Amino acid sequence: MGGAEAVGRVIAGIGLRGGCDADAILRALDHACAMAGRRPHALAAPAFKAAEPGPAEAARRLGLALVWVETAAMQQANASCATQSAASLRATGVASVSEACALAAAGPGARLLAPRVAQDGATCALAEATAP
Repeated sequence: MGGAEAVGRVIAGIGLRGGCDADAILRALDHACAMAGRRPHALAAPAFKAAEPGPAEAARRLGLALVWVETAAMQQANASCATQSAASLRATGVASVSEACALAAAGPGARLLAPRVAQDGATCALAEATAP
């Protein structure tokens, strides 16, 4: 994603517990979209969960690209996260995996559209790209 076409693009960041399936991810995504009044152009999930089938299956069902976000990129976005979970910080080094994934994948200057939602072992946050 780059250039003027990236501005306004919405990225859905996904966080998940081990074994979380696509149905749970899609429910969290639907809730986040309802809160923000927007739909994503792509999904982003932490690279350390790449062995989990849920994110890829959710992206496939939606016909969206899936971006795997490295921990270092999430840590760079950490300061812009609205949610500050001590448990997440201890476990992953990131205060909110879904928010950090969304912000990192949306690029520099991205903004959260709403804080993350959590349900059924999945979290989801939407970020909008603001820079070309």
